[in-house]
Amino acid sequence: MTDFTMEKGADGVAVITWDVPGKSMNVMTLEAWDVLEGLVDEALADEAVKGIVITSGKDSFAGGMDLNVIAKMKEMAGDDPARGLFDGIMNAHRILRKIERAGMDPKTLKGGKPIATALPGTALGIGLEIPLATHRIFAADNPKAKIGLPEIMVGIFPGAGGTTRLVRKMGAMAASPFLLEGKLSDPKKAKAAGLIDEVVADPLAAAKEWVLSAKDADIVKPWDAKGYKMPGGAPYHPAGFMTFVGASAMVNGKTKGVYPAAKALLSAVYEGALVPFDTALKIEARWFTHVLMHPSSGAMIRSLFINKEALEKGAVRPADVSDQRVRKLGVLGAGMMGAGIALVSAQAGIEVVLLDRELAAAEKGKAYSADYAAKGVSRKKITQDKADEMLARITATASYDDLKGCDLIVEAVFEDPKVKAEVTKAVDAVTDADCIFATNTSTLPISDLAKASKNPEQFIGIHFFSPVEKMLLVEIIKGKATGDRAVAKALDFVRQIRKTPIVVNDARFFYANRCIIPYINEGIRMVAEGVAPALIENAAKMVGMPLGPLQLVDETSIDLGAKIARATRAAMGDAYPDGAVDEVIFWMEGEGRLGRKARAGFYDYDEKGKRAGLSAAVSAKYPQAAEQPDVTEVQHRLLFVQSLEAVRALEDGVLMDIREGDVGAILGWGFAPWSGGPLSWLDMIGAPYAAERCDELAATFGPRFACPALLRDLAESGEGFYERFGGAKAAA
Repeated sequence: MTDFTMEKGADGVAVITWDVPGKSMNVMTLEAWDVLEGLVDEALADEAVKGIVITSGKDSFAGGMDLNVIAKMKEMAGDDPARGLFDGIMNAHRILRKIERAGMDPKTLKGGKPIATALPGTALGIGLEIPLATHRIFAADNPKAKIGLPEIMVGIFPGAGGTTRLVRKMGAMAASPFLLEGKLSDPKKAKAAGLIDEVVADPLAAAKEWVLSAKDADIVKPWDAKGYKMPGGAPYHPAGFMTFVGASAMVNGKTKGVYPAAKALLSAVYEGALVPFDTALKIEARWFTHVLMHPSSGAMIRSLFINKEALEKGAVRPADVSDQRVRKLGVLGAGMMGAGIALVSAQAGIEVVLLDRELAAAEKGKAYSADYAAKGVSRKKITQDKADEMLARITATASYDDLKGCDLIVEAVFEDPKVKAEVTKAVDAVTDADCIFATNTSTLPISDLAKASKNPEQFIGIHFFSPVEKMLLVEIIKGKATGDRAVAKALDFVRQIRKTPIVVNDARFFYANRCIIPYINEGIRMVAEGVAPALIENAAKMVGMPLGPLQLVDETSIDLGAKIARATRAAMGDAYPDGAVDEVIFWMEGEGRLGRKARAGFYDYDEKGKRAGLSAAVSAKYPQAAEQPDVTEVQHRLLFVQSLEAVRALEDGVLMDIREGDVGAILGWGFAPWSGGPLSWLDMIGAPYAAERCDELAATFGPRFACPALLRDLAESGEGFYERFGGAKAAA
């Protein structure tokens, strides 16, 4: 079987059907291009064929290019990878241009055969770029379908003509949300925006009907017609000039220059708008080659697509454990965290018992879901019936007896071992013997908390990030006694609620907080040293962190930081390394500067809690030094302090799979997504340089920057993390 097949009808319409064997959604491979071209050639050469319709044999049209192929294209391109990539991309352009011209005379623009696309459902990436090369796009009236070009989200941009065609079809301004933000639309919104042409009940029938009635003029693309002018104006037009000036400012403002794909896309659009269409395609291909040659694109594709998808599909799930999907969930504690867990679980179709000490508190927790659903209804994201169904799945209660029949309990009460022990015992008294108990904690050791359970092998940590409904990562923590069924249960639950899981072994702060806290602490240390807070915050953002460390601690609250510091100091004793940080934190706590919630922290806030600028009070207490470090030094301190903890977590066996280290870092706390994660970043800069830089930083700033033995070993062997561990083997 091949990915594309063709059937020539008695009506004169050749239907080319895309149906990749063994895949739930079509993806484009390098080999499939040749098959598609061969069928198009055959149809164009057959006098009995009046026109062509390209459609899908699946419920969707296509999910895009096979990113596994893109990830390997560079190494497949031979000794001159840039030339090999460029030639491969230009071959795709050639085939799509053949479809677009459809056999017409190049001078008279007559004699071509109409080619339409019939989309039964979702069409993404190359799944929209192919239709854009056809003469009319018909989509099924399917509100669940998504249409768009999301390539920018994984570090590349539409490089098979989608960038050039969309801009020439819509204009740069109208195309920008779809190209620069990866905006996806349902069919009706896609038609309203101008991405597609028709939304119909039966797209294949409508496409056939159109093909049989289309005239020569109907199949000439605007950019091939005489007198074509770009919508909104070309760059040399006054209106177009202002568009491109604004676009450049917007891209640099949002990306801070660290995402090469966005800048390359804008360059391809700008330069391509100055030249004829076919030359614009070559420019697009050159910039796309540039992006594929940049290490950022490979790292982002690997972490944000290949590895993320593998983890979501159960790459680290115990293989010999049967399906553990949750039927009935108990959530203990109806505060913000518990309410969020109840919400996402009910959205996933799971029956939820939301328990708190007082019924009023439990009802308040359920009201969180009601408010969320009401907003969804008002914005027409869900119907009232669906909202009512979701809310009906949540039972608010103050009685432990209502937990009977639950196969998973998630405890989200106060971060107090005594309180957690009490509720663990109370649950054990009413639940079935096979019920799995999960504690949602960000700091408390799972193995210690499991001592309160009568079944420690069924006790596990599930660390959600706040707000639960928005954060994509869930950290699953194995205690010393945790069994495989508990791990499988947690993973299957996370899959049900459509989050991405990582599984780590029990240790202080687990993985995510182990790396986040040093990042925050390094920023606070620099304040105490006299580094300008604005330099700290902007250096962080300029290297790809979504929030500077000072803003992050304001958001999470200063008193929480003080609480963690006291607990850590008590546990570590003389080995505690963060006294300099505590001096600042405890001073701020004493001053009542507890962060955004107190409208005072490292930043000042207005009455509505909006940031009003960095605080003069903090700068008065910790005056800025006359001589400031350069931006790179500040950035290295902030990135290395996180990345070295990731390496140590791998050395210590907390991380069991380097894929989880990178995916968890990006989704959990936003570690510079352009880099692919901390371990990918160390691979990107090279272990020899990383080890040398560690030595320099440690000599200047202290042992927290000491080079881990594993990194030193990689530096000496000339290997990278992914080269040695292959994406799936831990350091042990």
